[in-house]
Amino acid sequence: MDNHKHISGNYSGLLLNLAEGRRKVIFIICTVLCLTPFVSPAVALVMGLVVAQFSGHPYLHLNHKATHWLLQLSVVGLGFGMNVHSAIRAGKEGVLFTIVSIVLTLGIGYSLGKFFKIEKKTSFLISCGTAICGGSAIAAVSPVIKAEEKQISVALGCIFILNSVALVIFPIAGHYFNLSETQFGMWCALAIHDTSSVVGAASKYGGHALEIATTVKLTRALWIVPVAFVSGFIFRNNAGKISIPYFIGFFLLAMIANTYIPEIAALRPFLIYISKAGLTFTLFLIGAGLSRKVLTSIGFKPLLAGLLLWLLISASALYAVIHLV
Repeated sequence: MDNHKHISGNYSGLLLNLAEGRRKVIFIICTVLCLTPFVSPAVALVMGLVVAQFSGHPYLHLNHKATHWLLQLSVVGLGFGMNVHSAIRAGKEGVLFTIVSIVLTLGIGYSLGKFFKIEKKTSFLISCGTAICGGSAIAAVSPVIKAEEKQISVALGCIFILNSVALVIFPIAGHYFNLSETQFGMWCALAIHDTSSVVGAASKYGGHALEIATTVKLTRALWIVPVAFVSGFIFRNNAGKISIPYFIGFFLLAMIANTYIPEIAALRPFLIYISKAGLTFTLFLIGAGLSRKVLTSIGFKPLLAGLLLWLLISASALYAVIHLV
């Protein structure tokens, strides 16, 4: 009997090892594909979602840290393809839209949270993620308001799902409404949550759209700091640590170097290629992190509130860029 149990245990262990090995092989193949020019950011995200549902992420415990650093490095690298003077013009054009949309988003988000009777901190995190820069804003604000892990997970899951949808439908909608690259870049920066999805959508629309979208989005990301300070007062917690997005400074330095250092020109194509590949891989990792457990833990009301908030802001921003840009 003991021998039978021993054999059965060994067989079960072998099956588990084979399953784990298969998961790793699938993950490595997808990783290699994401680093080639044949896989777009949208396709990478869908690949990640498929992996999450059917084989699973073998390195899930490292996923959050990997996406955090990869996104920042990729965005800094994209700075080597941008010009300071064009960026300043884009920033000036987008600053008023940014202020109005952030205030509007936070106000509507609060109202929707009250209407659907969503837990206050969860609702606030979803509103901050929609208003500023998705997961980065949630990560920055959550320690300030002392949000619990469940509240953070629900907000992140909601934002990442809507990001996945935006990455696919925004370029289609942009062509349908015949938006110029300037208009589309501005719309992406105002209406898509995460920087990764903003850059992914804009890069498929054109080089100028990418420049506008990245500059305006990173200018928008700076609002993490004042919003985090205000959050501390709203939730009566002044001891929380604020995560300042320092990578934006490195992005600016990369842009300055590209504009004023002629020697950068020789490295520019390589740096941009590596950055776009890193961004594509980041979106694959984000998709691979959206397991069934994550998706089912969100709940209907937070997802519905997040969807309605996003649709209202997207429609308002689209109307604004069509008539004012």
